[in-house]
Amino acid sequence: MTVNSSLAPVANPRAPWFRRLPVISHLNKSVGLQRGMLVAGLVLTGIFLITAIFAPLIAPFGFSQLSDADGSFPAQEPPGGKHIWGTTVGGYDVFSRVVWGTQTAIMVIVVAVLLSIFVGVILGLVSGYIGGWLDRILVVIADSIYAFPSLLVAIVMAIVISRGQSSLFGGILAAAISITVVFIPQYFRVIRAETIRLKAEPFVESAKVVGASNIRIMSRHIYKNATRTLPLIFTLNASEAILTLAGLGFLGFGIEPSSAAEWGFDLKQALSDTTSGIWWTGVFPGTAIVLTVLGLTLVGESINDLNDPRLRGRKRAGSKTRPNAGAAHQAAVAAESETP
Repeated sequence: MTVNSSLAPVANPRAPWFRRLPVISHLNKSVGLQRGMLVAGLVLTGIFLITAIFAPLIAPFGFSQLSDADGSFPAQEPPGGKHIWGTTVGGYDVFSRVVWGTQTAIMVIVVAVLLSIFVGVILGLVSGYIGGWLDRILVVIADSIYAFPSLLVAIVMAIVISRGQSSLFGGILAAAISITVVFIPQYFRVIRAETIRLKAEPFVESAKVVGASNIRIMSRHIYKNATRTLPLIFTLNASEAILTLAGLGFLGFGIEPSSAAEWGFDLKQALSDTTSGIWWTGVFPGTAIVLTVLGLTLVGESINDLNDPRLRGRKRAGSKTRPNAGAAHQAAVAAESETP
């Protein structure tokens, strides 16, 4: 998807600070179908975040709990009773695994995207501003990473980083770093293109004339203007991070169930259940992935559309002309009453 950074709307500087935040300012500008898409995305994303924050209160059992005071959990029990979404072949409670899986997804998204932003923004600023042989080398490296499928790169990095470790920290860090390698070129290319455009602007030339150093120009003048599209890229990469994490878990390169709940691994374990008519072990984790990715994608796509005036929705003409039509009708009635 193309990011329209140069057409990004500028919030009213006189508006309160909270109304100038990226998502809220876009919500105020949206109308019609675009507002519906953005609201739907925010609702789904909000449910995902609330579930992750309050997972210890929502989940009735731990993500790796196999028994309680009544004894061991039965394997592949249908939904109902104290296991409202049933149990898996290993005896795990499906509802608890899905709820705890939101925390795993959040941690991987935060670590992966923050690392990607930190490295990608720095490399993009340096490459775009300095140029020369350094720029050519970094562009070749970024293009070489794009030449390989992102999931393949993530699998290779997960194997190199995790080395068979299945701890919570090790698994999340391995998945996050493997995803980071895939995302760095995206931030690098966007920031580099913006830096190349901005360094030719008059305010940058003025900073050079007064003797500002390259580091000061990049950090104080170019950085703020080149990173306006980061909230948009964050929402899109967050959904990609969830899909990549699920793909790693589905292929057996993710996080073990004894270390953390992960939706991709649960889907892998549910493959053998589908032929036996056991649907609940795969439907609920799969639905969680679909709804979470759908919510984040709707937010990102809506922001991208609202950043482009050519795609930005307009209010219905009828809603604008209705008050004028009423005023015209009153004027006509008044004119008739004054006619002798």
